[in-house]
Amino acid sequence: MTINNLCKTCGTEYPQGDESPKTCPICDDDRQYLPENGQQWTNYNELSTNHKVVITELTPVLYAIKIEPAFALGQRALLVLSEQGNILWDCIPLLDEPSIEFIRSKGGLKAIAFSHPHYYSTMNRWAEVFDCSVYIHQLDEPWVFNSGSSIQFWRGDEKPLWDGMQIVHTGGHFPGSCILKVDGLSAKGGLLCGDSLYVARSKRHIAIMYSYPNQIPLLANELKETIRKVSEQEFDTIYGAFDWQNLKGNAGEVFKNSVERYQESCLQF
Repeated sequence: MTINNLCKTCGTEYPQGDESPKTCPICDDDRQYLPENGQQWTNYNELSTNHKVVITELTPVLYAIKIEPAFALGQRALLVLSEQGNILWDCIPLLDEPSIEFIRSKGGLKAIAFSHPHYYSTMNRWAEVFDCSVYIHQLDEPWVFNSGSSIQFWRGDEKPLWDGMQIVHTGGHFPGSCILKVDGLSAKGGLLCGDSLYVARSKRHIAIMYSYPNQIPLLANELKETIRKVSEQEFDTIYGAFDWQNLKGNAGEVFKNSVERYQESCLQF
């Protein structure tokens, strides 16, 4: 019997058993949404039959990995190649044989790290295939509904990795929202941000919100804290969760200008 335990809206996979929820808690939350016709489920076999993984080179050490046709939130995962071990930033629900072969040809995965719960998807499948660790900030532990032996919850503001990479806790969108700082991506360093920072389609503004689809702003004190933590990083490049969110060379300036706009508006409302 095939069990439908993969949320069609966010792509999160739940346990196959009585403990699996009737409604996806990640979508039944103000930061996300349920479809107007109610909760919709599918399963991994069905997803594998109707979709494939597409991998695109962004730089010689950075690859975008996404599902086509688009499924659920339509986000991409980002594969960072590094001498001491590769890391996958965020995740997508599908992992097919061509993508497994490609990642293994590049050295496999040493770890998977996350920006926030919307992109947990099928993380346990990925961790099992590549025998790697999964790093999630401890403040987002309540949003892990399908736990696995590879998951490591970390605490504090920063988690140093290797080869100049570190996970930085920003908070904001979720209590445990994070970004990944990668020094070697550009002259001043790059940030992989998921939805912790949201690059506008114009690429002239960066938003930081409680909910992007529902247009709910952050509380002022939470916004200030996220701005403070990001401002402490040196960077000129940002790669976000979606294809249009490649902001190269001037990301620091765009972030600064966006912060000034926030300070002139919502922080003094």
